[in-house]
Amino acid sequence: MTVSAERQTPRADCTAGPDGGITFDFDLGLRRREAGETPELLLRLRGSKGTGGDGDTVRLPLSPLGGGRLRAVLPGTVAPAEGRWDVYVREPGADDDGAVAVEPGIRDVRLLMDRTPETGRIAVRIPYPTVDGRLAVRCWVRSPHAEAGPVTFDGGGMTVEGTLYGTRLGDDARVEARLAGAPDRVCRVPVTGKEGTFSFTLPLDRLGTGPVTEQQLWTLWLLPGTGAEEPADGVRISRILDDVWDRKNSFVYPGRSAGEGVRAIPCYSADNDLCVRLVPDPAQAR
Repeated sequence: MTVSAERQTPRADCTAGPDGGITFDFDLGLRRREAGETPELLLRLRGSKGTGGDGDTVRLPLSPLGGGRLRAVLPGTVAPAEGRWDVYVREPGADDDGAVAVEPGIRDVRLLMDRTPETGRIAVRIPYPTVDGRLAVRCWVRSPHAEAGPVTFDGGGMTVEGTLYGTRLGDDARVEARLAGAPDRVCRVPVTGKEGTFSFTLPLDRLGTGPVTEQQLWTLWLLPGTGAEEPADGVRISRILDDVWDRKNSFVYPGRSAGEGVRAIPCYSADNDLCVRLVPDPAQAR
């Protein structure tokens, strides 16, 4: 019997590739094991029932590297569902409920910067540390996809430029700002672009025409228009083609007036979707 160093929690170094693949490297010291036994890496979709059924668990073998190291590889061709996947190690002979959460080690995500996908189907996977110190992987699967770029302001308008993957703009292409929880509240503006790019300007005061007595969140969708392939609800405008797994608190834009007593604050959600938040602004009210 071989004896490994004792460790309460396994730790993995991660290297993310531009094709969506991730390599997980471990020290062998997980617990005592018979010679030749190797544990298994589990990726478990957060919010699933955790039954290990198809679609909510990805299983990856851990192979010896030599020098007391093990490696598991999530290939870019494997397609986990969009969401947050927690990382576990299951020792031989243990069931899935006995799997141990993994701590993040060194995370090399340099190759995720400045990506230019060659296909319309976008698959992004970013390893990241959770707030309680565990390792997880954020996955996006988008087809088609509208990647937000620069956000600029001119007077009362917000202009967004970006790149469109997997579809093209028709003559009647448009962007819709939709008030969350109020399907009848929609603001439509035209969108222009060529050769895979798009651009639109959203007048912020058009969002603040109704009464704003509490915070409102407006989500942004691109509808490519006649003759273009698009989901029934349109294409969500997001920013996911880099190494930032959660833009909500790291990308903060200044607030702008959106009418009397209303302030508009462009922002990203925790899922990296571009939004506009409206809040009452008593300082502007007459």
